[in-house]
Amino acid sequence: MMTGGTMSVVLDLPFSLCIWISAAVVIIYTLMGGLYSVAYTDVIQLVLVFIGLSICVPFVMTSPHTLDISQTLMNNTLNAPWIGQPELKKIWIMIDDFFYFALGGLGYQCFHQRTLSASSTASAKISCFAAAFLIIIFSIPPILIGAAAASTDWNQTTYGSPSPYERGEAALALPIALQHLTPTFISIISIGCVAAAVMSTADSGLLSASSIFTNNIYRSILRPQASDRECQWAVWASVVVVGVASTSLTMLKKGLVVFWFLSNEICYIVMFPQLLCVLFFNISNGYGAIMGVLVALMLKLLSGDPLLGLEPVLHFPGCTLEDGVYVQYTPVKTISMLSTIAAILLFSYLASVLFNKGVLPEKWDVFKVKAQHSPVPLSPVGGAIDEKENEEMNRSSQSETL
Repeated sequence: MMTGGTMSVVLDLPFSLCIWISAAVVIIYTLMGGLYSVAYTDVIQLVLVFIGLSICVPFVMTSPHTLDISQTLMNNTLNAPWIGQPELKKIWIMIDDFFYFALGGLGYQCFHQRTLSASSTASAKISCFAAAFLIIIFSIPPILIGAAAASTDWNQTTYGSPSPYERGEAALALPIALQHLTPTFISIISIGCVAAAVMSTADSGLLSASSIFTNNIYRSILRPQASDRECQWAVWASVVVVGVASTSLTMLKKGLVVFWFLSNEICYIVMFPQLLCVLFFNISNGYGAIMGVLVALMLKLLSGDPLLGLEPVLHFPGCTLEDGVYVQYTPVKTISMLSTIAAILLFSYLASVLFNKGVLPEKWDVFKVKAQHSPVPLSPVGGAIDEKENEEMNRSSQSETL
C-alpha cells in the first residue's frame, strides 16, 4: 500500500493502478528469485532508503516553509506538538505498546526465515544484535522528516492547505514532504528509495506466507508424498494467490491499517507466548498450545477494540468512557500475553499428568503426550558447528575418558 501511495503521489496516477503495478513487480521478482532475491534486495534497499532519506533531511529541515522543530516539539504552533502530548494516565498504555512492538515481532516467520538461513549460530546472533543497533540509526531520518512535516506551513507550499493530517493523508506524510519540501531531483531519488524499501517488506511477507502454507499445510497435510519439484510449484502458486489477495485488501485503505494492527497484536498475544514456551519450557505440548490460543482470543474479544468496533466486556481498572468510546488504560495486550503463557503451561501440565497417570485413555492422546521425551538440543545442519563449539565438545569428551 505504501509503495502504491508513493507512486500515486509522485506520478499523479490513480491509487488502485499504482497498487497493482507495485504488487506485480514484487510478485514477479519473488517468483523468479525466491529467498535469494528477497535477502539480497532487502540489504540493497535498506541501504538505499537510509542514504536517500539522509540526503533529504537537510533540505526538508532548512525549507523556508518549515519552522524549527525544537520550537514545535511541545508547543501548539501551526499544528499540534509533533512529539504528542504524554499524560501520566497513559503511562501504562505506553509501557504496553513498548513491549507490544519490542516482543511482538519475534513471532513473525520472516524474522526466523533470516536467522534459520544463517550459516551458523554465531552469525545469526550477530545479525540480530546488529539489527537491533541499526534500527535505531535507521529511524532517525524518518523521525526528523516527520517532525519537519508537522512543523510546516503547508499553505505556503505547492501542496496547499489544509495539512496532510487534516486531509486524512497522514500516512502519506513522508512522500508528500519529500515532494513539496525538497528540490525535484532530490525528491525523485528519495521517493524511489522509499518505494524500494517498502517492496522489501512486501516480498518478505509473500515468501513467508507461501513457505508456511507449503511446508505446514500442503506437504504435511494435503500431499505428504509431494516431491520437491511439486512443493516448488506450490510455493509459486501460493505467492501469486497471496499477492493477489493481499493486494485486493489494500483497496479498503482504512481497513488495511486495521488488519496490520490486528496481525501485530495477534503475534504478540498468541504467537510470542507459543514461541517462548516451546523454546524454554519442556512441559509445553499441543493441548496447552490450543488452550493458549483460545484464552488469547477470548481476552482479545472481551477486552474490546476500538478499531474493530468492539466494546469491552471486561472493564479493567482505569477503563473510562471518552467521547463515546471506552478506553482501557490498563496494559491489556501485555496482560493477555502473560495470561496466554500461563494457560499454555497450566493446561500442558494438566494434560501431561492426566495421560501419564492413566486418568485419560491413551487412545485419546492425539498429540502423543505420554510418549513425549525431553527435547534434545539441536545442532546446525550438515555438521556446520562453530570452531568454539568443537573445542568445547573435544574438551568434554577428553575429560570423560580421563
